[in-house]
Amino acid sequence: MFHSVLPLLAASVLAVQPARSSLQEAPRRPDAIDSIVKTQMARREIAGLTLAVIDRGRVMDVRYYGTTTRGGTDAVTRFTLFQAGSISKPVAALAALQMVERGALSLDDNVNDKLRSWRVPENEFTQQQPVTLRGLLSHTAGLTVHGFPGYAVGERVPSIPDILDGRGNTGAVRVNVVPGSVWRYSGGGYTVMQQLVTDLSDLPFADYLRDQVLVPLGMRSSSFAQPLPAAMAALTATGHRLDRQPVPGRWHVYPEMAAAGLWTTAAELAQYATEVQRIYAGTSRVLSRDMGQQMLTDQKDGHGLGPAVAGSGATLRFHHNGRDDGFDASLVAYARTGQGAVVMINANDNSRAVNRIIDAIARARQWPDWELPQPEAVTRAPNASSLLKDVSGRYEFQNNFMLTLFVQDGTLFTDVNGLRDEDWIPATDGRLVSGDRAVSFTPVRDASGKITGILWTSPNGTTRQIPRIGPLFSTTTTRDPDAAFTARFDSARVHLAAGGAAVAGSPLLTSGARSAFTRPTLDFANVTARRFVMSEDVRGRGIERHGHAIARVAHYRLSTGRGERLVIVHVDAEGRVADFDVVNR
Repeated sequence: MFHSVLPLLAASVLAVQPARSSLQEAPRRPDAIDSIVKTQMARREIAGLTLAVIDRGRVMDVRYYGTTTRGGTDAVTRFTLFQAGSISKPVAALAALQMVERGALSLDDNVNDKLRSWRVPENEFTQQQPVTLRGLLSHTAGLTVHGFPGYAVGERVPSIPDILDGRGNTGAVRVNVVPGSVWRYSGGGYTVMQQLVTDLSDLPFADYLRDQVLVPLGMRSSSFAQPLPAAMAALTATGHRLDRQPVPGRWHVYPEMAAAGLWTTAAELAQYATEVQRIYAGTSRVLSRDMGQQMLTDQKDGHGLGPAVAGSGATLRFHHNGRDDGFDASLVAYARTGQGAVVMINANDNSRAVNRIIDAIARARQWPDWELPQPEAVTRAPNASSLLKDVSGRYEFQNNFMLTLFVQDGTLFTDVNGLRDEDWIPATDGRLVSGDRAVSFTPVRDASGKITGILWTSPNGTTRQIPRIGPLFSTTTTRDPDAAFTARFDSARVHLAAGGAAVAGSPLLTSGARSAFTRPTLDFANVTARRFVMSEDVRGRGIERHGHAIARVAHYRLSTGRGERLVIVHVDAEGRVADFDVVNR
């Protein structure tokens, strides 16, 4: 059954009024942080950004840059709301931990003992160990569904029980490994926690979180309401996708509020971090010191009860990243020293831009034990244009993750989603050296001199070979050496466009591809023309996709109702499609 998300009660509209801040809006001179921010925003075409710096346990500096939408004139201000994505999880976790301290919940009892509107289906795994709140908050409950895509504005939104049973736009949330046996990120688990809090409070989740968490933390402009009331929606930034196009409707609606539903500002998200610092020190009224220590204790693989954790002693820190459709965010803070930062952007970005900004803050504020990148000083090799041209192309940096190298105006750089990221300097010893960190690589060639990979050297000095997938897309077309495979690909992409049973029964796809692409592939819908570009034999290079070794890659240009698509098809030794990538170059 579907229903519309309930709006907040009338009292919640008061939250749209900007909270008074202790920070003074005084003019200041641009500094190194501003320089890094503006460079990264220009290079990555990020429309708007806001950040907050924490020192001595207080939000000491809030900055905002750019506009609320690409090409717009409305400036981002300290009150512009951004979606926090998965940073919603550690904020929402406070509500469940409060219930533990009040005796309404236990960290280690079976959550089915308290759930009323929906229950975790029992199976052979839960018979060995039950699903507990500790497991939900630390991603160790054995539950499925990594994350959620959200719903378009105006689209009908399912209830949480429907979402948990797979009647939304994601699969059913189920236990498929023994709870506690592995760490596996699960937005589905946090959605179970949301239902648990709702059942116990008898209140809409957004209302309960407002009263018990957001207002006590001083986050009065923030809200878990999905969708937002109109007055709050007027304060929001517009999200932008990887291709920098705005999200239709400006943003998505996330009924999975605990997992992805928080609207907030950098300043108020930093308020959450300072409250956790007070909780850990035993000076908060929100949670006890004992609970704070449990929250920031590594439960498994670097994750606490809400936030991720790293370091120890004086350098213990908690952190979390977030992504919703069109929005990215990052939070990191030290539990004891009272330092930290929050960065939020109204774009999805797969580069190191946000990391560079946080590094700049860490350097300026002298964070303890923070590993700052140290670029190597090198002498640039003369007449390196031939080397740069040869090395440009795509490489399988890790399983199902490509590194794209592109040359423009004599500079080799990493291309991330069609935009410039990291520059590589050709050194006199034949290496290509990063311009902003202690990383380098050397081309690996076969007996004929053809580049088949690169030897990558990490900051700690370790090396590993990264296989080459092939060149960038060419504007010319070569003769198709295997027209029979191209015909099979034509049929396979029809199956992929349909999804569901067409994919499940396709002999043209590997078993890994059939498992990975159950939903319709929109990039293959309404194809009006297909043109073969080139193919390359990659046997023996160690490329693997969805559990299958790749023997060949083929490039195609597809004309569709959504524009041209540049597609790389990964093929196994039996000629089956194992995977594909839609690329920019």
